[in-house]
Amino acid sequence: MKRIKTWILAAMAIVLAVSLNSCDKSEEPITNVERYQQSVDNTVKTGKKHDKVILLVAFGSTWQRAFLAFDNTVAEYKKAFPDYDVFLSFSSAICINRAAAGEHAKDEGEAKAEVRHYYSPNFWLEAFGRVQYSEIIVQSLQVIPGEEYGRVINYMKDFANNSLGDLDDAYLKKVTLRLGLPLMADADKDVKALAKALDANYANYAKQGIVAFMGHGNPDSYDIYKANIRYTQLEQALQKINKNYYVGTVDMKDNFKTFVRERMVKAGVSKGRVYCTPLMSISGDHAHNDMAGNDVAKTPFQPNEEGEVEDTSWKMYFKTMGYDCSDETQIMNGLLERENVRQLWMNHTKNAEKVDYYHSKNPE
Repeated sequence: MKRIKTWILAAMAIVLAVSLNSCDKSEEPITNVERYQQSVDNTVKTGKKHDKVILLVAFGSTWQRAFLAFDNTVAEYKKAFPDYDVFLSFSSAICINRAAAGEHAKDEGEAKAEVRHYYSPNFWLEAFGRVQYSEIIVQSLQVIPGEEYGRVINYMKDFANNSLGDLDDAYLKKVTLRLGLPLMADADKDVKALAKALDANYANYAKQGIVAFMGHGNPDSYDIYKANIRYTQLEQALQKINKNYYVGTVDMKDNFKTFVRERMVKAGVSKGRVYCTPLMSISGDHAHNDMAGNDVAKTPFQPNEEGEVEDTSWKMYFKTMGYDCSDETQIMNGLLERENVRQLWMNHTKNAEKVDYYHSKNPE
């Protein structure tokens, strides 16, 4: 009897050990990649109401005002495309991580910072493939067909070619994949349309002084599609409407704020009021700091080797150079906050081109 009891106790110990071992394995922490995919999968499964879907791809932001602009854009897209589900993603890992940490989410009038969880396009496309949408439109919310637009294309290529090897190849062969182009994809039609839309919003300001649009741009080494030219083309189109419009950037060689002022002085504008506004999809970190910040470098200014005055915002630069430029002349609206400009992106979505990413794709 004692021997039987011993066997029973030994068997129970083995069962307990196996059970504990199983619990240990089930409680092993999952990776962030797995966690992100689970979150997106759940969002898509819960939100799937149609057989077609639109994925809006923005660079991203960490500011509350930008979050609200994105929310409104998604809502307006759902109204304009009632047969599609609509989701939004960020292409910037920095923005994704800092938005999740609540950095810069606090805006004027907000009681507390808001934490937001955004994910990169690869997670969304993977989730779309798992629920097998019949049509997927990826709409770039970039302003120019530059570096970030190239990343959007690569995400779509990876999806079409089943980069993780876990999607149904039969499904991938029949799914309709479409690409909505950036705001100024076309050098003629898109640039003219944007110039007209901007003038509708800023004509009254241009009657009172200079309106300086601050775009982002790409450094030469990142200007893979030579898309920086769009800023120059836009300024030319705007100045055909009103000579008081100027377009500069924070990252395009020979088109920093210092070069904008040079063009102004050459045109005989060495004083007067200067309104600054972001030529970006949202009013985020660049708008709040690079454009409207209060930082100012030691004067007299010492431009760097590229001709830019670093550590000085557009507002403080023009103010220091003798122009009427202050908090009151900073127009903080991002482009997605302008209904007629947002409509230009929607027009690209309506005309989204069918793509075959077993072949090469370039924007121009």
